[in-house]
Amino acid sequence: MTLRSYLQYVTNTKTMEELWAAHCEKMAEYGFDRLLYGFTRYRTNTSLGDPEDFIILTNHDPEYTKVFLGEGLYFHAPMTRWALDHEGAGSWRLVGDMFDNRVLTPEEQRVVAFNLKMQVTAGYTVSFKSVSVRTKGAIALTAKPGMSQDDVDAIWAEHGRDIHLMNNVAHLKIMTLPYYGPNRALTPRQREALEWVGDGKTTQDIAVLMGLTSATVEKHLRLAREALSVETTAQAVLKAAMQNQMFVLEA
Repeated sequence: MTLRSYLQYVTNTKTMEELWAAHCEKMAEYGFDRLLYGFTRYRTNTSLGDPEDFIILTNHDPEYTKVFLGEGLYFHAPMTRWALDHEGAGSWRLVGDMFDNRVLTPEEQRVVAFNLKMQVTAGYTVSFKSVSVRTKGAIALTAKPGMSQDDVDAIWAEHGRDIHLMNNVAHLKIMTLPYYGPNRALTPRQREALEWVGDGKTTQDIAVLMGLTSATVEKHLRLAREALSVETTAQAVLKAAMQNQMFVLEA
């Protein structure tokens, strides 16, 4: 797939699955066979938010993600820390330099040791430009086992601008697609009720519009709040909108 064909296809995808499959295939052409994309809208000075609210896309082996994500190693990964403080593309040579200079914390050393065990040793991280202090997105591009960082840096020197462009476009497209954490998908009725709330309708109005009783509307709104793990209906409307779960055109 040429760069133009890739961009045309990705910008017209209607589901996260279509986009991610195409992106993984394209990055593999450059030697990056394992990808890990992450995005949060709930970043603070001390936290990246609830992991269940992250957008996480990866084709890593579950054996890797179970530990790296499930046990929270990602938060102490040197390139994660780099991504939080920078924008653009960063070579993983930085990790080797930190190791050689003995400036890694014990937590960072644990991450490096685990990555070494799982052959996650060479690659690049792209940290995307944030439009809010609460948001952050990045993608880790892991090179095939056996490739050195010198090999990766040589690839980046030749194709880095195109690779960076494709990852930026994929990231921007992801922001437009519906995504929700585990067990946080809204049912059609819950979504419809929230959409009417977003349009300024009262519970009584919504009951008439949906042909339901007010009690049933309240039930749908309560279940929507529970699914989205929020306390108020206003928060549910905001969160569902940010996750592109409202006013959805079915793929």
